[in-house]
Amino acid sequence: MRTLERERAALVVVDVQEAFRPAVQDFDEVVENTRRLMDGARILGIPVVVTEQYPKGLGRTAPELGDVVPVEKTCFSAARAEGFELDGRDQALVCGIETHVCVSQTAHDLLDRGVEVHVASDAVTSRTAANKGVGLHKMEQSGAIVTSVETALFELLGAAGSEEFKQVQRLVK
Repeated sequence: MRTLERERAALVVVDVQEAFRPAVQDFDEVVENTRRLMDGARILGIPVVVTEQYPKGLGRTAPELGDVVPVEKTCFSAARAEGFELDGRDQALVCGIETHVCVSQTAHDLLDRGVEVHVASDAVTSRTAANKGVGLHKMEQSGAIVTSVETALFELLGAAGSEEFKQVQRLVK
């Protein structure tokens, strides 16, 4: 199956940190979309893994994302960081910063491990649009599925008519 399933999926939030706020394009939009994904994951009972790249230099996770217990790392790929786990899940919905570096290397390592990777294109960014495009293209060419926040949330939801549906619908409106 090439759609996200709640029993199989984990959300991976890569390095949405304060130092990137003035440095990357559309930081506020990426933070808002990442928050939607995190809230949706909470509603649907999906595990969330948050990483921070060298927090001494790049700061902590954006406060808009709430209290998180991040996996700290110095390697670019979150999947190579000590303590990184998907809780046995074989799908990863990936978002974060920067698309062409840490997000891309994380996606490629997960693909190499046999994990089905979905990348939320409206919840990733880089310093330049060109680098974001290169990152998304490279991941897609390697087998990742490029998606959007709304598409991913509704795939994970699966059907309308429940209280969860109403909560997720409020997130995307």
